[in-house]
This record gives sequence, C-alpha cells and structure tokens, in this order.
Amino acid sequence: MLSYSSQLIEDDDIEAVVQTLKSDFLAQGPKVAEFEQALCNYTNSQYAITFNSATSALQALYSVYEIQDNDEIITTPISFVATSNMFVTLGAKPIWCDVKLDGNIDENKIEALITPKTKAIVPVDFGGKPVEIEKIKEIAKKHNLLVLQDASHALGSSISEEKVGSFADATIFSFHAIKPITTSEGGAVVTNDPIIAEKLKLFRSHGVVKKQLWNSDMVAMGYNFRLTEVAAALGISQLKKLDRFVKTRNEIASYYDQRFQDCKLFLTQKIEPYQKSSRHLYPLILNPELHCVKEEIFQELQTKGLGVQVHYKPIYQNSFYKEKFGEFVLDVANDFYKSEISIPCNHSMNMEDAKYVADTVLEVLEKFSYRGCTF
Repeated sequence: MLSYSSQLIEDDDIEAVVQTLKSDFLAQGPKVAEFEQALCNYTNSQYAITFNSATSALQALYSVYEIQDNDEIITTPISFVATSNMFVTLGAKPIWCDVKLDGNIDENKIEALITPKTKAIVPVDFGGKPVEIEKIKEIAKKHNLLVLQDASHALGSSISEEKVGSFADATIFSFHAIKPITTSEGGAVVTNDPIIAEKLKLFRSHGVVKKQLWNSDMVAMGYNFRLTEVAAALGISQLKKLDRFVKTRNEIASYYDQRFQDCKLFLTQKIEPYQKSSRHLYPLILNPELHCVKEEIFQELQTKGLGVQVHYKPIYQNSFYKEKFGEFVLDVANDFYKSEISIPCNHSMNMEDAKYVADTVLEVLEKFSYRGCTF
C-alpha cells in the first residue's frame, strides 16, 4: 500500500538511535540540546524547544502566553483537532475563519472576526503550503494580537527562500511518523522571544528549576512533556536529510501537476512561485458532481493499493465541538471537506510509484465521473 504520507528510516538513522541507546543518557542528556540547535539553524530562529508531541507543544505555547477563559482564538477548522483542543482546554473559544480552495485560512476574512476578546490568530499551513503570513501579521499588529503558527505540516517549507519558522511570534512543528521528518512522536516550538522560550522549557519539565546539589524548586505549573534522547538522536539524523526529502516530495508533486493539468474532474493545490511547500500532503479537490460517490472513489483507490486519506473534517463538525459551542457552518470549509482526498506523495516513493498513482487516480475518477450527483 502506497501511503498518502510515510516516514523513511535509513541505516544511519538506526545507527544514531543505537548509539544513543548505548550511551549514558536516554533522557535529559545532550542530544535534545543538539537537536534544538539544529532546528534553530535550519529555521533561522533563535530558540527551539522540543516536546514529546506537537500536541504538547501547542498546550505549552498556549499556556505560557496565558490564554484563558473568555479569550477568543481565530483559527481554521481545516486542521487536526489538536490545533484548537489545546486552547479549548484552557477555557478559550475558537472563532472559526473560513478557508480558501487550497485549504489555508482565508486571510481576507480574519479582520471581520476580531473582537475585544480576541487574543491570537492561529493559522495552519495546510499540506505544507505556507499561509499568507505577512498579511496575517499585518492584521495582528494592527490589533495587537499574537500570531501562533501551527506549521505541523510545514517543516521545510519556505516563502521567498525564508524558512517557515521565522515569521510568527512562535511556530509549532510536528515530528510525527508521517511528517517531513520524524522522531517517531515529537514536536517543537521555535521563537525569537527569550522569555517565552524559558517559560516553555519550564512548562515541559514540571515547572522545576535546579538550584544547587539536590535542591530544586517548582516555580510554575508544568508537566513532563520532554522529548527523549533517543527521539532527539533520530531527529538530528533526519533533519540532515530534510531538504532531500522535501525535494523528492516536490518532484513527485510536480509530476502529478503535469499529469493532472488537463483533468476537468478536480483541482489541485496551487503553490505560488514565491512559495515552497514541504508537500506533506498532495490534495485533490473533487468537483461537486463527484461528492456523492467520494466514498466509492476512496474505497476503490484503497483497493488498488493507494493509501488515500481525507484532510480534514471541519473541527466544528465533531460531536464535542457541537455540544460545547453549538452548530456551525462555513461554506468553503464544508465544501472543502466534501471535496478533498489526499493521494500518496512521500519521500519513500519513486517515480514509478508516482506514475502508478497518477494512472490509477485518473482511471478511477473517470470511471465514477459518469455516475454524477443529483443536485
């Protein structure tokens, strides 16, 4: 099965992990600091703070920025639930902003959602395509708001050759198994704010500071959200290959773009000339006449060995959110969910795999195009 996204673990990755397993430190050793410095160097950020998941990183970031009851956070519903879950747990309310056909938040609709309760804007780089972050920052500056960028898909993405991670007040990355690089599970926050960086380090380690000898002091609330040495060793090895991984994903995506350019049954995500995407996802946006047969298309693609997936059900459609915040509808986000299918595009594939994927997608969609939907 060709997965929509997949890790690639090579012999040097395994050796890096084995060496760490044989070392004196499995936790709270030098590898975490080495990985964090490598992330700073890659993203051109001053501080990187690693966590045992991107979810932990999100909770820590929202907490140290003191997001709390009655705060409003403007964000996109086209994301994994963790993006909003972790500020909802602090009592804040999600204010859903509609998206564009590329899956990214519609920056032109943000300002109308701002109220005196708004604390932050949390955009998500869908599939690795960078959001229009400069426009979002202009809005935030005008209204004195934070920009906390959920770039879980976008390590390795860039705007005008400047890496994602250097634009927002703080940026979150994920190192889950199928992300651009992996530590198996893991995440990080990068920022240029030294105060926030120190608070994040405290938060991920019980809020405890060491003084001298055995003496330590808990000075703030915190949790055990630390990344292990073993995970960091894998991350160091993987990060050295990130540009190669992204290059492979983009070569496959470019091939798809060529193969699909004349197809009238769906759209693909357009990457602007000044942008580079990590291509964590390659989404197809099906025409409305295919919505009613999407499940059949999905099943047949999987039967033929394509591990497709759908990204994402709008967060506000989940039962928890409906019960807590009531029914909600955004037209483009709803249509995007009805339309989107992510097809295999990852750095463990070769061009023969890509050809099979493209051939199969076109064959299956043509087969179902005659079924149509009744409107």
